[in-house]
Amino acid sequence: MGEGLTIPRSLALCYHAIADDWDDRLAVTPAAFAQQIKAFARGRRGGTAEDVLERRRGVLHVTFDDALASMLAAIPVIERHSVPSTVFACASYGDARPLSVPELSGKRYSKTGLRTLTWDELRALRERDIEIGSHTMTHPHLTQLSDAELERELIEARSRIEDEVGVRCRFLAYPYGDVDERVRAVARRAGYVAAFGLPGTPGDTFDYPRIGIYRRDGVTRAWLKSSTAARALAGQLTVPRSSGNSPMG
Repeated sequence: MGEGLTIPRSLALCYHAIADDWDDRLAVTPAAFAQQIKAFARGRRGGTAEDVLERRRGVLHVTFDDALASMLAAIPVIERHSVPSTVFACASYGDARPLSVPELSGKRYSKTGLRTLTWDELRALRERDIEIGSHTMTHPHLTQLSDAELERELIEARSRIEDEVGVRCRFLAYPYGDVDERVRAVARRAGYVAAFGLPGTPGDTFDYPRIGIYRRDGVTRAWLKSSTAARALAGQLTVPRSSGNSPMG
């Protein structure tokens, strides 16, 4: 599988929940996740966030938005394949309460599946060399905020994560992939090294492209997404912002 597909210089995947018991677009089953990572790791080597940002050839990095506790099921898989990862946490959710955003209102969901990682769990992940990044304070649509609200969401989130986890919070992921030039400028001033988008903008280290993987994505579909990403990262096409966008991010 994958014959004839271009292997990108670097590839960052974006997951959310890893769960059997939540039948939602955001929740990839553990079995599917294991199959996908095995397939993506074939012909690639695991790389850090810095490696993908430097566009090193054949690098694979896995990210998890929202810091949902179910992502812990992914740890044995990424460690088995030696694939580094980044967990993007909302700083106001470090007390294990269910993620609560308008997009989930009125939907049937597993409260267990939406439980967020505690600060102790995030610290334990960091001890296993998993990067902890910022997903803002409260998971808002950043482009809809005032300047003061935007600065709070980005600056306070980074500070809180650093205080709790004990290491520098270097990376940001935009909720919903919602970003514009004003948001990028504040992210730079807030001290982040880079920021990840969904789907992102080729060549922009403050809207670095990621491929969102969802429950309906089998191994073949995920591969097809990555081939599109490869051409985008090479500058051969522009991915529309609506293409592959998560309802959450």
